Amino acid sequence: MVKHFREMSEKLIVHLKLDENSLVVEIGCNDGITLKNFVEAGVPSIGIEPSSNVAEKARSKGIKVLDKFFNLETSTTLVEEVGNADLFIATNTMHHIEDINSVFAGVKELLKPKGVMVQEDPYLGDMLKLVSYDQIYAEHMYLWSITSLNNVLARHGLEIFDIERNKFHGGCMRYYICHKGAFCPTEQCLKQQNKEVKLGIKDEKTYHKFRLMCEESRGRLVNKVSEIRKSGKKIVGYGATAKSATIINYCNLTCEDIPCIFDSTDFKQGKYSPGAHIPVLPAEQFKDEKPDFAILFAWNHFKEINDKEKDFERYGGEWVIPIGQLPK
Repeated sequence: MVKHFREMSEKLIVHLKLDENSLVVEIGCNDGITLKNFVEAGVPSIGIEPSSNVAEKARSKGIKVLDKFFNLETSTTLVEEVGNADLFIATNTMHHIEDINSVFAGVKELLKPKGVMVQEDPYLGDMLKLVSYDQIYAEHMYLWSITSLNNVLARHGLEIFDIERNKFHGGCMRYYICHKGAFCPTEQCLKQQNKEVKLGIKDEKTYHKFRLMCEESRGRLVNKVSEIRKSGKKIVGYGATAKSATIINYCNLTCEDIPCIFDSTDFKQGKYSPGAHIPVLPAEQFKDEKPDFAILFAWNHFKEINDKEKDFERYGGEWVIPIGQLPK
């Protein structure tokens, strides 16, 4: 992700011609993983991060951070104190915010006439295509598409004028947003909108079909786990992700089915999965466990994890991909 956000920052600096006279604002700036690139390039930047402990990490990198929520009031204060923004960034943030209209009202107030907002979130179209129902969990208030996002933006005099797709988080869309009429929509943006129409993204039948495909995916995983247990083979989980909680509870898996989940994140180790209470162990212990099968809950990081755990398949281990339409 460090490389991903560095490349995004470098691209934006060039394309938007950002310099020492510009202003970049990021909502949910976290530890400064993105904004540090603008600061290092000499572009004035401000982060908005309500989690004070995380905000401190960003400040330690020389980033100015306001530890508060972003809304119209915050935006008005920023305009009065530092002026309007050339660029407003929101990566993997907007799908977590319940009162989304207050944020877009603030963006409308904050952006310069030719200012740009860049929003990147998991894409609804990819979830439907991959049947990746694990994108649906408590922290995800929304799963955006061009269609749905433009519907909200229109209320605030904003619109999408360009898009880029990437494979992070199981399929993300990067939206380039501006004041309505400030820029002409690109050809790729219009093409993707037409694809959404063909996908039936506004058709209720599309979601009934998705539900049935989710049930089929669940059935395959439950049957696979049952067959492994009956054969006397050992199966574990890998990646105690938020997505894993959706899969485990939707499939009614228990610690009898999966005795443990291995994860590399320190603060998750020694804890238990929500609902099923499956213990989370350090990823370093995975090699010693030598399971026959491992459900890869972090399936969107298959390549990195498979490279890291290359001995697993060498000694005959098999990854179980829990989402229905994904090839291993």
